Amino acid sequence: MAEAFSPPVTVALTGASGAQYGLRLIEALVAANHEVWVMISKAAHLVIATETDAGLPARPERLAAELISRSGARPGQIRCFGREEWMSPVASGSGAPSSMVICPCSTGTLSAVATGASNNLIERAADVALKERRRLILVPRETPLSAIHLEHMLNLSRLGAVILPAAPGFYHQPESIDDLVDFIVARILNQLGIEHHLMPRWGEAT
Repeated sequence: MAEAFSPPVTVALTGASGAQYGLRLIEALVAANHEVWVMISKAAHLVIATETDAGLPARPERLAAELISRSGARPGQIRCFGREEWMSPVASGSGAPSSMVICPCSTGTLSAVATGASNNLIERAADVALKERRRLILVPRETPLSAIHLEHMLNLSRLGAVILPAAPGFYHQPESIDDLVDFIVARILNQLGIEHHLMPRWGEAT
């Protein structure tokens, strides 16, 4: 009998700093029993190798196996798609509906999504999310921001996307880098309406 998972969430990692946010988000979604569809850009693989010890393989099948092993996911809970896998469900509005998070989101990806470029599967999946009025969350990690970046963010916000910069707060008195990462991942999960225990909500007892 096939495993029963909660609705899928698409997670794309692109070439901005902050790979830890995306990898932790995948773990949190797995823990919440969601099916997770993953796409990792070529630039993101370079960032992951620089910022973490993950050493993730590029081939989708091997990548899925590695992420399943690292996150404790059940068989079939994580699916990975290649950059030009146009027959995947995220490539069309007639595919299975899914919320999408680009985390981290490079300013190049931000620009492509804002202009509807759709030059690869990540960009196309975001375009589908926008046109189908599905939840799309972009997590940029760049500073300072130019007027170009800000205009793209404004345009995407007007189209219904959520712009959630990787700017962790400190009111929860973080004691580690993991605490700072969890702050952002918790905010993403809040936007998705997914229950979690990464940190208390504002006003809740610690």
